[in-house]
Amino acid sequence: MSQLQPTVTPAEPSPKSAAPVNPNLLDSATTQLNSWTGQRRKVPLKLGSMFSEVFKTHSEAAAEQLFIGGTQTTTPSLATVSDSPVKPWLFARVLLIFALTIAILAGSYFLFDGEKMYISLIFMSALAVPFSLLMMFFEINTFRNISIFKVTKIFMVGGVASVLTTMVLYQLVSIQNLTVLTAILVAFIEETGKLVMIAYYVKRIQARFILNGLLIGAAIGAGFAAFETAGYAQDLGLSVLLVRSISSLGTHTLWGAINGAALVMVKGDRPLAGPMFRDGRFLRFFGLTIVLHALWDMPLPFEWVRIGLLIIVAWVTVLVLINAGLREIRTLRAGA
Repeated sequence: MSQLQPTVTPAEPSPKSAAPVNPNLLDSATTQLNSWTGQRRKVPLKLGSMFSEVFKTHSEAAAEQLFIGGTQTTTPSLATVSDSPVKPWLFARVLLIFALTIAILAGSYFLFDGEKMYISLIFMSALAVPFSLLMMFFEINTFRNISIFKVTKIFMVGGVASVLTTMVLYQLVSIQNLTVLTAILVAFIEETGKLVMIAYYVKRIQARFILNGLLIGAAIGAGFAAFETAGYAQDLGLSVLLVRSISSLGTHTLWGAINGAALVMVKGDRPLAGPMFRDGRFLRFFGLTIVLHALWDMPLPFEWVRIGLLIIVAWVTVLVLINAGLREIRTLRAGA
């Protein structure tokens, strides 16, 4: 992520400057993605600024202050919700705690033949990246209207339920080998399975802001990723666990976040209804996650180059949606 060099000019390019000799692919991508949110303008991806707080010193009190948000007495009013660029940092501390725990478990397992640590090593490793990413989306939800208790419940119950929903959908088809065509089918089934649970929780907690949708979708996706990875590692061993744990940086958690944000974007403050799933704005993002998922699974050459590009696309999409969520705050304030 840190290798992306964004262009910070916010103005929409004129027709004359929109087609230079060497067009900026990243600007074109953010402009197109942003048009799906209702504004045709490139989005500055200031990753250095976004993650600038990660390496700064923060007190435990500051962390606790983040965790107490989302209750009836700690949810801020719209007038006090920040629309400034988000700068999450707590997620990095959570990841560090996971890394320390995994190191201790790995030492116990490999150095002292602690066989009873094997299952714990699998689950903590599968959990580390998805749950840390989830904490990042928890910080990004500047509305502070969904508590950490609700987030954890959605992650655990919703994540397992999305896996179960996917398993039910798999009963309707027969997939023997992974091919280009079956990869598309797998992607559609799994993204639909997660979407069912995303929609359930969006309706249940009456989410109406894009940043809320990002968080709910990330919680479902993170749960799906963690439980699926743990299952694969149990069958295929620690080498698969390592690969899937690292690559989860750009898979289900982000795909779920994208679909959750897109769904809430078309829903707004209205009750969730069937026609919203046919809205072109939602379908574009949902279709994008299916494409990303399918390309990830396809048995194609240049696997690591392909995976790297897919991770970049997923992150760029998420950053565009974060920008749309902050823009939504300003729009709501203007209309208040």
